[in-house]
Amino acid sequence: MRRILFKSKIHRATVTQADLDYEGSVTIDTHLMQAADILPYEKVAVWNVTRGTRLETYALAGEAGSGVICINGAAAHLNQPGDVVILATFAEVEASELAGWEPTVVFVDAQNRLIPGRTQEVPGPARRIA
Repeated sequence: MRRILFKSKIHRATVTQADLDYEGSVTIDTHLMQAADILPYEKVAVWNVTRGTRLETYALAGEAGSGVICINGAAAHLNQPGDVVILATFAEVEASELAGWEPTVVFVDAQNRLIPGRTQEVPGPARRIA
């Protein structure tokens, strides 16, 4: 049996652009894609923290170091510059790969720059907001 597991995500990125006239996809800074193990054309879930919307699309590589998170096509109706989003990927995993499975979690600041040293998620009940 194969299971679909959470593979990677860029957590709480800020949308920098929304291009309604482009055919589709999300353009992501190449450095962020590499850090999160996201390939060009890979399926990506876009969860908008600001608006509560969710959608699926595919990734396109943006300029490295630019911090770009551009929501393209019809999805631009649901995501606007300044919105906070989570970009997540999943993988089909064989039972033999389940033990020790660890997703890649990338945290970014408000300018979509990597936050060094932070790689672990804290589950909701354990999270304390100061």
